Amino acid sequence: MQTIYQYLIGLLVLVLGWPIGNFLAYKTKEELKSGQKWFKLLIVVSLICAVISVIIRNDAFFFAFLFIAIVTSRSLR
Repeated sequence: MQTIYQYLIGLLVLVLGWPIGNFLAYKTKEELKSGQKWFKLLIVVSLICAVISVIIRNDAFFFAFLFIAIVTSRSLR
């Protein structure tokens, strides 16, 4: 039962990544143009690390890397 709560909290934090990413993209528009390739690289690296963390069964890293990918991807829209 405790793991279900952990996954629900992790999912809630991931959902909060969307408004946080939108807010950061709104506040830092001037930095988004020059950093497009770095944002894409950060998304790819964090998704690869999320897959690796699933393989090694580390949920904290999995949710952290997915949060990074979500927040960064909102800056590329």
